[in-house]
Amino acid sequence: MNYRHAFHAGNFADCMKHALLVLLIRRLAAKDKPFRVLDTHAGIGAYDLSGSEAERTGEWRRGVGRLLGLTEGPLADWLALVRNAGFPPRYPGSPSLVRMMLRPNDRLVLCELHEEDHATLRTLFRGDPQTAVHKRDAWEALTGLTPFAEKRGLVLVDPPFEVEGEFERMAEGLALVAHRFRAGVQAHWYPIKHRAPVRVFHTALAESGVRDILACELWLREPTDPQRLNGCGLVVVNPPWRFEEEARAILEALLEHLGEGEPGQGCSVTRIAEE
Repeated sequence: MNYRHAFHAGNFADCMKHALLVLLIRRLAAKDKPFRVLDTHAGIGAYDLSGSEAERTGEWRRGVGRLLGLTEGPLADWLALVRNAGFPPRYPGSPSLVRMMLRPNDRLVLCELHEEDHATLRTLFRGDPQTAVHKRDAWEALTGLTPFAEKRGLVLVDPPFEVEGEFERMAEGLALVAHRFRAGVQAHWYPIKHRAPVRVFHTALAESGVRDILACELWLREPTDPQRLNGCGLVVVNPPWRFEEEARAILEALLEHLGEGEPGQGCSVTRIAEE
């Protein structure tokens, strides 16, 4: 409840999460049938990178700011949406990106528990018949708002990891949604500070009985400092056709442009559970 993403919007972790998110939505939209997206930690939807919070950290300058000139390659689709949303200085968060890609019969459901951020989010999507905004606990929403009436779609889970036990809650939530909504695609973002918590998380997923799980990871340095965000990952359940190879190309492009040659930097797409 104390986390404010405005300080970090557009950083390398956002670049990774949002580029992969756009790929997932494109794959869902490749079929004619409507879909729904549930974003459990929606934030305020879009961010002003000229504001005091973003300027104080300058993280976006080492993230999306380095990618502005790219118009071709694996990152081009996402970056075109970013520019169309008004960047710079406006940077679209996950809700804005998804909304830009919805077709008339698709739906977006957003949850945000922070009082001020929820109010901002409601204002952003006021009057939008395709978007519903809830002031609701994210983990409770996984039960209350799934499965989807459309029988297809994406559940995006992106907690701030400001309290203990987030990896455990994420593993439990992933298994819950897989049981309630077997056909649903899931994407769960997590930080990589050091490897031990991530290994435990991946082991829990592998032993959960849930099938067809990929882990996409990007790290800018060897993840040995538990006080620093050294990288991040996105676990994807039921990845769409060709997602694995396309995700790998996105991660490699991000590493090429955002990596600074620090020891141990890298990226990977690994399978935690087979189909």
